[in-house]
Amino acid sequence: MARRELGSGQVQQERDRGYRVLVRDGAVLGLFLVVAGAVVFLGFGGARWATRESAPVLYGMPGGAWSVGGVLGLVTLMGCGGALSETFGGAVPGDSGKASGMLRGMVRGGCYVAAVAPLLFLLSGLQGKNCRSYEPGCSYVPGTIPALLGYVGCVTVLGWLIHRWRRAVVDARRARERERLRKLRKKGKGKSRTASR
Repeated sequence: MARRELGSGQVQQERDRGYRVLVRDGAVLGLFLVVAGAVVFLGFGGARWATRESAPVLYGMPGGAWSVGGVLGLVTLMGCGGALSETFGGAVPGDSGKASGMLRGMVRGGCYVAAVAPLLFLLSGLQGKNCRSYEPGCSYVPGTIPALLGYVGCVTVLGWLIHRWRRAVVDARRARERERLRKLRKKGKGKSRTASR
């Protein structure tokens, strides 16, 4: 009888503990959703406001909107290069510790932001949808279209040139490796093709 009562008491304690954990997790999730929603709402709204305020100043600088578009295109290309680079990918041999892995992850995240942010900056200067054009938050920022064209031209031309250059480097490396293997096979030190399969 005492064992049965002790067992039911433990079961009740387990239920209470599970209920407390469930309530705590629900409260943390709700708080996270509220804070994340506020950050996203204020972040995007603040970024759009800051963009619309700073864009006319940037477009009025020497070189005009075309040069701003070209510079933002370079930022996007560098961000893409960093995001796709193997340097910030997996673990580096001989590297241990969570801090370096977190640092690489933060750098890679910064590269992704650098790849996307210039385009969002330029699109924020276009006329807003579903609002009147005379409202300050919806009107077209003069110089946005030339900056957008300069951005697209820079990303297209330089992206194609970088792709061709990287392709040529990879092809040259493969040709050197084939030549090295051919010389080794000629000397009898390398594996033949049938043996390597």
